[in-house]
Amino acid sequence: MELSLAVSPGELTRAEQKILDYINTNTDAFLFSSIGQLAQRLGISDATVSRFARHAGCTDFKGLKSLVVEQAAGPAAKMAGTLSQDGIFSPAAWLERQQLYLQKTARQLDQAEFERSVEALVSARQILVHGKNASSSLAQMLAFRLRRLGLLVSLLPSGGSELLEGLLQAGPQDLVVMFSFSKLSREGRVILEHRRTAGYRTLAFVSRTCIPPEEQADISLFAYRGEEKEYHSMAAPTALLDVLTVAVTSRLGQRGTDSLEQLHRLKTTYFPLG
Repeated sequence: MELSLAVSPGELTRAEQKILDYINTNTDAFLFSSIGQLAQRLGISDATVSRFARHAGCTDFKGLKSLVVEQAAGPAAKMAGTLSQDGIFSPAAWLERQQLYLQKTARQLDQAEFERSVEALVSARQILVHGKNASSSLAQMLAFRLRRLGLLVSLLPSGGSELLEGLLQAGPQDLVVMFSFSKLSREGRVILEHRRTAGYRTLAFVSRTCIPPEEQADISLFAYRGEEKEYHSMAAPTALLDVLTVAVTSRLGQRGTDSLEQLHRLKTTYFPLG
């Protein structure tokens, strides 16, 4: 990264320039270092690091870290930004924060859009689910749970020409589910563009409330995952998938419960020991 400071590089001392160079070339390591560890690594004093922080327009070393987090964009910066909020990490405090994420997701839930998503899943000839990177686990979980209800579900390859081969199987009576939280991926753009030709409907899980028309799916469900510079939690998206699964089961009625019972009988017959 290139850290932008309130002063010009020419105003920095040699030791301060050394700190700046280290931050720019070892951003992740800096974010997880204490002031003492940084000073020892660079062969300078703690006081020199503190002076650099003030020279950069920050009140202290913690403020300097916050400045770096604000300007950095990688996953390590997001994790460091989350940790710096509470000082010492507390599992209990983290879980309480997840409750706030769930509450914000619930407040933003569009009931009509949710009902449309349930109907789309139940009525689709087949459901194709696409997830990439961290979202791939959500895609696998959704596919697993919907299959148990007797729905025809397939996982789309995450990218490349294999994704295009999977989309060739999608038609007007089908539904493609995608996860498009912070931004629309190249694969997500392909899915949305190809629907004009193939005629399938799209359902997207998003964490943005303002989405350009060309990036909007036919149906969108919002899940809050944290602020832009924070570690992005999967608590709310996972809970939303749970709610959706229960709602789909309810809508299927006897068809859904019969499928679960049949699955249970098969497991008892062929895998009685689990």
